Amino acid sequence: MPLSPDVLAAEFPLQPGLCYLNHAGVAPWPRRAALAVEAFARENTTLAASCYPRWLAVELRLREQLARLINAASPMQVGLLKNTSEGLSFVAAGLSWKPGQNVVIAREEFPSNRLVWEALGRHGVAVRQVPVLDSADPEADLIAACDVDTRLLSISACQYINGMAISLERLGEYCRRRDIFFVVDAIQGIGALPFDVQASQCDVAVADGHKWLLGPEGLALFYVSDRALERLAVSEYGWHMVARVGDYERSEWGLSPDVRRFECGSPNLLGTHALEASVGLLLEHGESHVFNQLRCNIEFLSSSVEQIPGAESLSPRSPDRRSGILTVAFAGTDPGRLDRRLRQAGVFAAVRGGGIRLSPHFYTPQAVLAEAAGILARCVAAERRGESL
Repeated sequence: MPLSPDVLAAEFPLQPGLCYLNHAGVAPWPRRAALAVEAFARENTTLAASCYPRWLAVELRLREQLARLINAASPMQVGLLKNTSEGLSFVAAGLSWKPGQNVVIAREEFPSNRLVWEALGRHGVAVRQVPVLDSADPEADLIAACDVDTRLLSISACQYINGMAISLERLGEYCRRRDIFFVVDAIQGIGALPFDVQASQCDVAVADGHKWLLGPEGLALFYVSDRALERLAVSEYGWHMVARVGDYERSEWGLSPDVRRFECGSPNLLGTHALEASVGLLLEHGESHVFNQLRCNIEFLSSSVEQIPGAESLSPRSPDRRSGILTVAFAGTDPGRLDRRLRQAGVFAAVRGGGIRLSPHFYTPQAVLAEAAGILARCVAAERRGESL
């Protein structure tokens, strides 16, 4: 059974009057994550590293939770890195490149999934940027941009500007057939939509935990398939990424046989405790309930906001393209000024793509969404009247 509304309200005791609609940016922690960090801090203060075996057990549970959430074949395919950018950089540095090869991405990608590939220009590698937001068939356009020199295709599971979901299975099948390395920036997908690394056939998926996973910044999952593990060279070295961790006097060493070869140094155990608690909440509530409730919230918010005169949804309307993001533009308003006015009134959203990006989560009460829509309508009207901030 899913957690009750009362339990969820206790887990997310947001300040009264705050309509928090920026989970696509940085999400609030559930109470259990804060309590886990407090307990970890107390143990550090009073027991120091005598608790280290228990802390490592929490880390293993987190790998197991994340593997379940993304349907990885093994928890040892799930690495724990600092952030999405680090994982993408490991891919860029770990593959062999030849002049004339190319990488295919969406033109509208977040910088994390663009800059790392553009930096390969020093190897003579070109980046082909394909416009997808206004495409009737973005997967076909991405595939059409590939040729015999395409080494890698990297795409966000959901576009950060308007939340458009991509058919990863379709792209993964094509990449596997053509032996193109397939990378997914999953930060806007995991925790908001069903995500299956086996069904998508991705080589790598990486996602920081501070958005839809409701965890802290500074800790990211890094899924590496068995096929990719054989192809990616290691680019960072340290005591933690070896096969015999803890055998400090051993002069000969080899790489860890699993994804931990990319974890070169000491783990972020504080972040691990927080993220393990947050992901545990999602799994306890039930993935299907999380996804269905979020979809209902987006549909409710969309129907409310789009009634505002001059509203234009920039997000897809098709159910198979929707995610946890709704971006709306309002004629006769400046998005930046409108966002400042909203924040003054207690609605915390973001400006993206010429509109206001609204991103609730599954636990967000519809009463809060209705309140936010009402505030948005008043702020739009105030902007059009030219009222001062």
